Amino acid sequence: MRYENITRAVFIRRPNRFIAEVGIDGHEEKVHVKNTGRCKELLIPGCEVWLTSPDSPGRKTKYDLVAVRKSNGVLFNIDSQAPNKVVSEWLATQSFDVVKPEYSFGDSRIDFYMERGNEKYLMEVKGCTLEVDGIGYFPDAPTERGVKHIRELIRAKEEGYHAILAFVIQMDGVDVVRANVDTHPEFGEVLNEARKAGVEVRFLTCHVEPDVLEIMGEHEL
Repeated sequence: MRYENITRAVFIRRPNRFIAEVGIDGHEEKVHVKNTGRCKELLIPGCEVWLTSPDSPGRKTKYDLVAVRKSNGVLFNIDSQAPNKVVSEWLATQSFDVVKPEYSFGDSRIDFYMERGNEKYLMEVKGCTLEVDGIGYFPDAPTERGVKHIRELIRAKEEGYHAILAFVIQMDGVDVVRANVDTHPEFGEVLNEARKAGVEVRFLTCHVEPDVLEIMGEHEL
């Protein structure tokens, strides 16, 4: 996926989950952060960030903050909507006969339903933006919604679907994601349950540019 326009800025502060203050061409600007996670190890005063300008009517902010360069020099896409968009593009190249987004299953909406011949698939997508020593971790904040989705995938597997949990790794150089049990122990527990139940855990490696997020490969746990 590619952003239509991109602007470089310098991060100043993040007063709340939704807003950041950045410096652009010598003036301060309030921008929308397209990620409600903590991102504390990324959004450090003085770091480089990149913004898009959707130009949507009625917006309180002109820009969305979508990418940041970490102190180790690695560029991260932190747009929480980007993983589903890039997976949609990728699935279109994977020889499925049917791909439907936002599929109702149980008490949830699973990100993708697919068919290939007589086989049926459900895929839930999670974006990984937390990296420590070359390893990705998820989540970076407690996610009851994420736990619920994995339980639905276990149920789907029991009902005969191919059930897939796909982590989109929103940075270069990382090819595996582990459960961040220090932040959310229950997520690690349900992820182990899912693996034992036959849910497929896949890692989608990516290349990131300020205006690009592209899936480059796929690895299974």
